[in-house]
Formats: sequence, structure tokens, C-alpha cells
Amino acid sequence: MPRTRSFVQVDVFSTSPYSGNPVAVVLDGTDLSGEEMQRLARWTNLSETTFVLPPTNPEADYRLRIFTPGGELPFAGHPTLGSARAWLDDGGTPQHAEHLVQECAAGLVTVRRGEGVLSFAAPPRVRCGALDDGYLKATVRRSSPQAPADAARSHAARCQKPDGQVVDDGWLGRTDVRGQCAPACSRPSSPGRA
Repeated sequence: MPRTRSFVQVDVFSTSPYSGNPVAVVLDGTDLSGEEMQRLARWTNLSETTFVLPPTNPEADYRLRIFTPGGELPFAGHPTLGSARAWLDDGGTPQHAEHLVQECAAGLVTVRRGEGVLSFAAPPRVRCGALDDGYLKATVRRSSPQAPADAARSHAARCQKPDGQVVDDGWLGRTDVRGQCAPACSRPSSPGRA
């Protein structure tokens, strides 16, 4: 019999319900296969669905896998922030008071806890330079399987900006820690189930 798992849907970059960038966060992804995670990401049909796991690196507070409806990503900005918020709200205790460390496929990401906001320093790039058409089309299909292949160029142009904003001290992806969870999935009174 499948195990029931709690998840939350977090509105990132907003303090008002239904006006942010949503991410579904499965708070315990332990024992789910990559295929099961992918299936759940297709079901939520959000741009990203994340799965919180125990870390494999002792410097990390938790590990995160990030899926779009079309495939897994090594890193993404708003899922990093939304998942950090959900992890903290679910009782996660970071090793350091001023920041937490997320482990993901791109490496370790430090998420700073500030006055009412979370922010992160992006991990090192895993790729740089011009993107060929085949790579662009595959990336668009992975992030949005319904997108026509000829939309790859315009999609890539829109995605040249960071996911979030550059803050004056060089940290990326600032979000208000009071960002809203969708009421139907709010914690702890009525968590969603996966």
C-alpha cells in the first residue's frame, strides 16, 4: 500500500496568496524513486515540484531534488527558496542560526535567513557559452512539455534573467519568509497529501 506524504504549495516572491510563483514541496521524499517523483511532478503540473530528503553531505541541512513536469533540474531559484521556507515551517532546524545549507544536484547552496527574508548565493554554473538549438529545444520540452519546439529561442531569451532578483549585496532570489502557502495545503492544520 502506498505511503501518504505531506506536501505544501508555497507562493514564492509574494506575501499575498495566489500571486507568487508556486512550488509544490513534498516534505519527505524518502524512498521515492526518481520515476515516482517525476510522476508526482507531472500530477502537480506546476513549473517545479521538490522533494526534501536527508542530506548525504554532512555540511547540508537537507537534500533537495527538483522536478518539472518534463524532467529533473540540478538547481532552480524559486524552488530553493520555497523549499527552504517549507522545511523551516515543518520544524527543520538548521546547523547555523543565520543560514541553512541545501544540498542539490548542483552542489551546496547557502540560504541566508535575514530580517523577514530568505536569500541565496547561486551555485557555480555547470554550463556557460552559447546554447545550441538542440539543447534549447530539449530544455524547453523538459520545463514545459506542452511548449512548441519553435518557442525555444523566445523561452531561452526570457530565461536569461535570474529566477528572482539581484539584491544589492550580490545575493540572489530574495523572498519574504512570510510568503503564503495555498490555504488548501497550509501547514499544519490541513496539509496536502501526495
